[in-house]
Amino acid sequence: MLRRKPTRIELKIDDCEEFESIKKELEAHKRQREEVESGASDITDIIAGGGASASTSSSSRAELMNERIGFKPHPKPNTLPGLFNSLQF
Repeated sequence: MLRRKPTRIELKIDDCEEFESIKKELEAHKRQREEVESGASDITDIIAGGGASASTSSSSRAELMNERIGFKPHPKPNTLPGLFNSLQF
C-alpha cells in the first residue's frame, strides 16, 4: 500500500469573504421571513383579539418545522374494522 502525505487544508482570504457574504445574505433572508411572520401574527392577534395568539404561533411553528424537514402528516385511513367485518366464523 502506498503512503501519501496528509492533505493540507488552507484557509484563504477569499474563502473568508465568501463565507461572510453568504452569511449576510442568509441573515437578510431570515429577517425578511421573520418580518413577514410577525406581520401575519399581528393580523391574527387583531382578528382573534390576542387570546388565540399562543396556539396560532405554536401551530405555525410546527407547520414551519414540518415544512423544513419535509414531513407531511397524513391521517391513516380507518380500515382495520373493515377487515374484521369481512371475516366469517
